[in-house]
Amino acid sequence: MICALKIESPARLLRIALVAALGISASGCSTLDSFNPFGGEKYETKLLPDEPADQIYDQGLARLQKGDSDGATKKFADLEKQYPFSAHSRKGLIMQTYSQYQGGQYDDAIATAQRYIGLYPSSPDAPYAMYLAAMSYYNQVPDISRDQERAEKSLQLFTSLVEKYPKSEYVEDSKYKIQVTRDQLAGKEMSVGRFYLTRKNYTAAANRFREVVGKYQTTRHVEEALYRLTEAYLALGIVNEAQTAAAVLGHNYPDSQWYKDAFALLKGGGLQPTEDTGSWISRSFKKIGLG
Repeated sequence: MICALKIESPARLLRIALVAALGISASGCSTLDSFNPFGGEKYETKLLPDEPADQIYDQGLARLQKGDSDGATKKFADLEKQYPFSAHSRKGLIMQTYSQYQGGQYDDAIATAQRYIGLYPSSPDAPYAMYLAAMSYYNQVPDISRDQERAEKSLQLFTSLVEKYPKSEYVEDSKYKIQVTRDQLAGKEMSVGRFYLTRKNYTAAANRFREVVGKYQTTRHVEEALYRLTEAYLALGIVNEAQTAAAVLGHNYPDSQWYKDAFALLKGGGLQPTEDTGSWISRSFKKIGLG
């Protein structure tokens, strides 16, 4: 029997496609199953129902418990694919972020967390998503000899979390991490400043120590930064600022060895610590309640 070739209506084409997908012949013509130019095994196309959302979620949790973070990530991603814009999708997205974080896939966790915050900014889990993103940057912070971009981004996210979600359970730890990352960034500035000092590039060195005094007064590096400013300004002949740096250091940290060294340095030049209240150094400390 030879089938006539003719143009089918859209409705008939749809019916034929559906019938073919179910493996049923649409007419008296030979089915496509009988025409296989490659030979070999025949495949039957079936429409499989979606798995229940709860079942997919439980499978993701089970894989997490077994330490299979990659498998868990895939399961939680399936929730978004199969149940988009649903409560299950939202729950799966935050768990996908967590499983990526647990698996050390930090860049993926950051991207997923940011997508979650963009889609559900008012969700109770939004602070957690931001915390996971911040921690993903935090866990990748290198030593101070290298670029500190990830420390800066971590600091930005922890700070945003504290400001936007002040009652969140993650605020306390975020505040601690803020102090740690600020100390890290101050340490980087000190390292570069010392390098310039050894090269007798006093202007560049002073600019680095100024960053520490101006932005990171609450870190453990500020005492040395004030001493180094005393040293750099003396070398540059900016005596007034050198005396002010030493005076502010002595006023806020009178028992510090760095103050004793600054005092001795000035004394060696016939000078003594004297604070100029109009100096940027004095203003920086008064702004945060010190001095």
